[in-house]
Amino acid sequence: MKKTKRIWGTLDPFFEAGPIMGRKVANTTFLHALLAADPMDEYHFFLSGQREMRDLKRHITKHAPDLMQAGRVKFLFRRDVPQSLATEAYYCFHQSDCITSQPYIARLRNAYSERIFPVTGVIHSLSYTKYGNAFLRHLWPGTTPRDAIACTSSAGMESVAKYFNWLRQGFGLDATTHPSPALTRIPLAVNPEVFVPGEGAEGGPVRLLVFGRISHHSKMDVVPLIRALHRLIQDGMDPSSVELVLAGWASKESVVLETLTNLAANAGITLEVHVSPSEAEKVRLFQSADVFVSIADNPQETFGITMVEAGAFGLPVVASDYDGYRDIVVHGTTGLLIPTIGPARTPDVDVMAPVLFDNEYHLQLAQRTAVDVPGLARNLKLLIESPTLRRTMGEAARKRVEQTFSWTVVMGQYVALWDRLWAEPVKPHTLRDTPHPVAPPFGQLFGHYTSQTLNDALVLKAGRTGEAFYRGRDFPNLYAGLHSIIDLELIKKLVFLGRKPITLASLLSRIADMAPQMTTTQMETHVLWALKHDILERVE
Repeated sequence: MKKTKRIWGTLDPFFEAGPIMGRKVANTTFLHALLAADPMDEYHFFLSGQREMRDLKRHITKHAPDLMQAGRVKFLFRRDVPQSLATEAYYCFHQSDCITSQPYIARLRNAYSERIFPVTGVIHSLSYTKYGNAFLRHLWPGTTPRDAIACTSSAGMESVAKYFNWLRQGFGLDATTHPSPALTRIPLAVNPEVFVPGEGAEGGPVRLLVFGRISHHSKMDVVPLIRALHRLIQDGMDPSSVELVLAGWASKESVVLETLTNLAANAGITLEVHVSPSEAEKVRLFQSADVFVSIADNPQETFGITMVEAGAFGLPVVASDYDGYRDIVVHGTTGLLIPTIGPARTPDVDVMAPVLFDNEYHLQLAQRTAVDVPGLARNLKLLIESPTLRRTMGEAARKRVEQTFSWTVVMGQYVALWDRLWAEPVKPHTLRDTPHPVAPPFGQLFGHYTSQTLNDALVLKAGRTGEAFYRGRDFPNLYAGLHSIIDLELIKKLVFLGRKPITLASLLSRIADMAPQMTTTQMETHVLWALKHDILERVE
């Protein structure tokens, strides 16, 4: 029996150039891990344009040259999806973000693929107002038990489940008729072997590192950290015993850095700032740090990849007990979690957020999320005063990353997910003709724009251009993007069949005999294209 190839497909490049962001890093490292683990026979990327294709080819050639040389990585245009689904046996499709095209891939699969393969996607930030619409697209009759969303944290998974419940309640949808993808938790990861812990300096000040977006409206407000350190100084801690290091992206127009600098100076705290550090600078900062601090207060944060990186560098972590952080930090073992408190209801933000800029409502939400400043001060003091505790927790953090958050482990979880989803029962015949309710049916919506639509009684014959084309004296203009849709050899056959007037019903019947693999829609598309280019003409 011939073995079916395992083909992995996606509509996303996973690699994006430009400024470094958590989502980009997560997607790029996933791509590297997938190709390094190499669990499939082929990898198909359906991309939106030549530039995207060129950039990804260059990137994969650099990171996986053997796969490229073997021809096992293929780059296609998105318009090629239907034909590929009809001719290739895909093992799964996976998207770099579940809120983009995942439901539409399921619709394409249902329509064109003989096999109902798993369609999966991963979460990133979840708190943007437009994401309600994105999650609503998942709730449709074409979603199957083989479709899943990979949630990077327990908190994120609970939020996605709440999204689906909220949407069903608001639109009166039943879970039976409008199912949602399965939810599973698979964390983000790193390659621990590329993170080398620092040696640690004997004596000198304890360096507290905060690494991430330096933004009060999109990551965390650092002011509570400065207030906590000020408390310790007021209680007798020697200010020279601690250095606070802030590093990451910061807006040039932002006054946040100036505010933090002034607050630290007034409190007597030594503050070091590094805006947009290079990768080499980032490594130096982590290796020279003694404690990593992250007091996230913003719902944009879902996982916290810098926490895993800190653990890989062998650093103990002091973090807010918030979102995915509690999945990463084992309190008292790999670091310390600081209690947080926030609102149960936000009716004023809820009603205004859709008409505000993202940073405005995120700021309002973040400023209602309080990190316990006294608790933060107490836990910082524990680590500042105990080199032994810092070392013990840092070693435990490194071990936890190796066992739980390495790409070798996490990629195995993805492969196991795709294998497991194949075992879920589906009924393909009920899916084939189920349209997606959010994808506009253009023919139905705009068919009245034309004088008439195709009907079986329409009489056609070969046009003048068609006769010339058949004899090789004229050549139709076939635009780029239509070569996979229009078959010029079939067009010639239409001319042959139209030597004498013929009804559309008879013409379609004859085409079906010549090209039985074609759908009625594909045949009608050829007829209309031929009419447009004077290859066929109507008989009045």
